[in-house]
Amino acid sequence: MNSNPKLITCIVQRGKADKVVEAAMAAGAQGATISFGRGTGVRERLGLRGLLIRPEKEIIYIVTKQDESEKVMAAVVHAARLKEKGQGFAFLHELDSAIGFVEE
Repeated sequence: MNSNPKLITCIVQRGKADKVVEAAMAAGAQGATISFGRGTGVRERLGLRGLLIRPEKEIIYIVTKQDESEKVMAAVVHAARLKEKGQGFAFLHELDSAIGFVEE
């Protein structure tokens, strides 16, 4: 069992998740899970610019080992262009434990 694992949750516009997952895996993540959702709120606050944002979202879940989490998070932020308004967002959770990592 891995102690102190992290969970990165990233929400992006539909069609963008594959690029984000590729970047995360290149940075050391072992894999990711993608699900679909519908967002609300940001589109309305961005006015005319918000009309270009589709409500359909992809939600990416990436469990990482503690020592890989910052590198993977940075790769996710860069690949998803999260520093630009309306591109999505990500957050990092601390987990109590995780099992299933493939050891080198």
